[in-house]
Amino acid sequence: MTHRRDGATLGRRAALLGPAFVAGIAYVDPGNVATNMTAGSQYGYLLIWVVVAANLLAMLVQYLSAKVGIASGRTLPQLCRDHYSRRVSFFLWLQAEAVALATDLAEVLGGALALYLLFDVPLLIGGLITGGVSFSLLLLQKPATQARFERAIIALLLVITLGFTWSALAAGPDISSTIGGLVPRFAGVDTLMLATGILGATVMPHAIYLHSALVQHRFGPGQRDDASKRALLRATKTDVVSAMSIAGVVNLSMILLAAAALFGVGVDSIEGAHQAIGDHLGAAVALLFALALLASGFASSSVGTYAGAVILDGFLQRSIAVSVRRAVTMVPALAILALGIDPTKALVLSQVVLSFGIPFALFPLVRFTRDPGVMGALVNRAVTTHAARAVAVVISALNVVLLGLTLGSW
Repeated sequence: MTHRRDGATLGRRAALLGPAFVAGIAYVDPGNVATNMTAGSQYGYLLIWVVVAANLLAMLVQYLSAKVGIASGRTLPQLCRDHYSRRVSFFLWLQAEAVALATDLAEVLGGALALYLLFDVPLLIGGLITGGVSFSLLLLQKPATQARFERAIIALLLVITLGFTWSALAAGPDISSTIGGLVPRFAGVDTLMLATGILGATVMPHAIYLHSALVQHRFGPGQRDDASKRALLRATKTDVVSAMSIAGVVNLSMILLAAAALFGVGVDSIEGAHQAIGDHLGAAVALLFALALLASGFASSSVGTYAGAVILDGFLQRSIAVSVRRAVTMVPALAILALGIDPTKALVLSQVVLSFGIPFALFPLVRFTRDPGVMGALVNRAVTTHAARAVAVVISALNVVLLGLTLGSW
């Protein structure tokens, strides 16, 4: 009887898993590929510590995002609209939309690059195909079919994980150099900018907004009592740690692959990385790399559009058809592809833009999770609030330093 109850409990907890894996796609999107591959190919193992630290920060941030959604029954954008002035809320919406556009830029470009590498599809056509596939995935994103959407995203995450981890193992990274890369250090302004890009590609602002919405589907009728919230929060801890750990392994695999196989080769683009991987590790590994990039572009593009809908609805109480939003957010990426701008450089720059958007999501998140009026019995402990506040301050300070150094170099 005890075993039966334990099995039923595990089954109920397993059924609550999934939202963090959807949000976690944001942590392994094409922007991560661009920044991590650039870091490894140009600086070897130097910035491994940034990748590891960013993924640890992501665990805390995504947990708090899910927590505020569970405790309040509201999304983070909705809470901002509820508690801030109309002017502040409108400003937050504007920067969140800029973040959403930068996100979609990276994801569509990544899918287009993957289709070009795999099938020699012209980049512009590849961008349109990526948008079409992501729209098809979004058709599953409805309350009645939410589980199907999550399963589809998790399946793509599995492809991404297998593709990049297998490629990294095939490259044979040096163990001692990997350990040495865990020591925090920079090597000039360029590495600081790249580190900020890695941070922006890892701790994604749109994923912070999105996760608070994803957990709303986990409540059944009449399950908004404190006991149900605590049970969901316990399952969420497992969900977040599992999803962010997988994302961390994937990101680490990317930079190790580049450091082991591409350092000193002179690679400065994803296309060049694919070619060099094929030359050094064989066609099979290059194929796995391209397939993982394709899965990343498809999955992250649909999740990014979903996050954009959450942002618009939360801040402005407005909603538009998914097809319209999908078409509008594709415009910047398609323009870059049509103009022949280097997609890899555009990817890295988009991640720096994302990094500047992180504080505008983090500070409200800290403010709400420490407020008993919002959180009730699930209000943060003091140590959690201090840790979250420290994360927000460090990220903000890094962005200020980056801005000063960049302006000073002009």
